[in-house]
Amino acid sequence: MSFDRLGLRAELLKAISDKGYAQPTPIQERAVPVILEGQDILARAQTGTGKTDAFALPLVEILGQKKGYGRHPRALVLAPTRELALQVGECIKGYARRVSLRCTVVYGGVGIHPQITRLKRGVDILVATPGRLLDLAIQRHVKLMDIEFLVFDEADRMLDLGFSQEISQILELLPEERRTMLFSATYTPEIRELASRMLTNPAQIEVSPEKAAADAVDQRVHTVDKSNKRALLVHLITKGRWSRVLAFCRTKHGANKLRDKLMERGIPSAALHGNMSQSVRNRTLQEFKEGGIQVLTATDVAARGLDISGLPCVVNYDMPKIPEDYVHRIGRTGRAGEKGLAISLVGAEEVPFLEAIEAFLKRKLPVAHVDGYTQGHEVPDFVLYRPGSTGGGKKKVDKELKEIVEKRKTAKQESRSRKAKSSGSGKKAATKTKTRTGSGKANSPRGNGNAKPGSRPSRGGKPGKPKGRR
Repeated sequence: MSFDRLGLRAELLKAISDKGYAQPTPIQERAVPVILEGQDILARAQTGTGKTDAFALPLVEILGQKKGYGRHPRALVLAPTRELALQVGECIKGYARRVSLRCTVVYGGVGIHPQITRLKRGVDILVATPGRLLDLAIQRHVKLMDIEFLVFDEADRMLDLGFSQEISQILELLPEERRTMLFSATYTPEIRELASRMLTNPAQIEVSPEKAAADAVDQRVHTVDKSNKRALLVHLITKGRWSRVLAFCRTKHGANKLRDKLMERGIPSAALHGNMSQSVRNRTLQEFKEGGIQVLTATDVAARGLDISGLPCVVNYDMPKIPEDYVHRIGRTGRAGEKGLAISLVGAEEVPFLEAIEAFLKRKLPVAHVDGYTQGHEVPDFVLYRPGSTGGGKKKVDKELKEIVEKRKTAKQESRSRKAKSSGSGKKAATKTKTRTGSGKANSPRGNGNAKPGSRPSRGGKPGKPKGRR
């Protein structure tokens, strides 16, 4: 099917063509006609499947057929993170300007006054994160009673981040008669409960997650000891000459630590996580997109919503505990028909996470080995020779270096032997002293009862005759 058959106007078809899109994705092919027909939607779709266009195109098509009522929005798109809100906003703006619609994005972490100024100019489509939207609504800078369309993008992620209460408050500010579209990567009980509250006879659309994850991405697993992960990552980056890498860590501290260690190895790196201001995050992302940063170490805040064109590689430095998060992470590469590479560094304690991901994908992920780094393989020749090593490097190691190592080994053994003898003789002397003391007269509680006259008493004994100064 081509976009011409979706029922979109010529201006939008031209915008699609300018983006280089030839055919709609499965989620676009199924969702666009349903939305144009006026039905609510409950859609399950992973990142990278083109779901943003799936609701942006019909939204702009419908709203562009009539003028707005004033400066307040007619459509509201809620997103869980600032990055996703910005991405969705850019996508909608690209279509909205073709039909003279106004779109703006509001989110937290930045000053609120510039956003208030933009809202005063008027808006047709508002993209927002829940917290900042409520701030603006409470201060009466935005009115939500004119909303005709409500879209939840990444609804499951929104609930994971604890926005359940904010969502309930926002729903109270919206008119009951509206069209609602809910897009989620998973159908959890919380998502189904939310859908039952908001949707009226929705059309259910689902795109299989395993296809979304596997089609364009070459996935590999390296089983590696936790202490050897960083060395393996450096080896892969340098040997593979990777120009840009997005490496996912479980915590903010872990992302910062990995960034610092990579910088020490001369690899231009930066971290991306929730503790950074929005302006810093924007600058970091822009520099990464332009190639100024080779490795971006990120938490899952970057897993959803980042649209980095031509990203060649994603690395799961820490394995995600939730299988769906794995799909979102690797969905950052292999986008728009391009090939991508996803590497997972799996420690022994992370094997259950890998098994859960494989069960979710209904397939085994191929395990690749790197000599000297992954578990069960020999140490490479360039690693320093150690006594007793059975690795291949023992045969090729320099003879002089081997002699030095053997001498050091012998010296250490002799040192340990001397210490052992010294410790043993000390114990014998202590035993003899104890025997002599026990054979004499009863000692006083403190000091030595058999001390010679005129000798200095031990601490706690009776004071002797003070000696004069010499």
